[in-house]
Amino acid sequence: MANENKSGGQPLNRAKIMIVDDDPDLRRALKLRLRANQYETVSASDGYSAIAVAQKEHPNLIILDLGLPAGDGFNVMQRLQESDNLSDIPVIVLTARDPQGNEQLSLAGGATAFFQKPVDNNELLEAIRANLQPALTKALHS
Repeated sequence: MANENKSGGQPLNRAKIMIVDDDPDLRRALKLRLRANQYETVSASDGYSAIAVAQKEHPNLIILDLGLPAGDGFNVMQRLQESDNLSDIPVIVLTARDPQGNEQLSLAGGATAFFQKPVDNNELLEAIRANLQPALTKALHS
């Protein structure tokens, strides 16, 4: 759950992405893919720690599973939306749950994109870039 950038600071051109998923293999695979694309990563394995890590690390984007122990993804999105300092973080839902109903609920709950596992890595990276652009522009001007 620690910050993967050991240099201490976050370069302005290097976005920090938080991966929230209870599957350690998926977290590891996503971390490798994101780091290969020059993103810094942090992670959480359940709903409870997701909020704590988000508050500590304030990532530029969150990739969130819906099926989590200690508070599902919908609960996490609700808590993010209720937090003044976390509500502006874009959330991409990546889940094994059936998209029927869950996609609409996710988007209504604050997610900016919805993907079902297994995901096409290029489509996910494209969504990450599209969601990070406004977030990074805002961070540079604040």
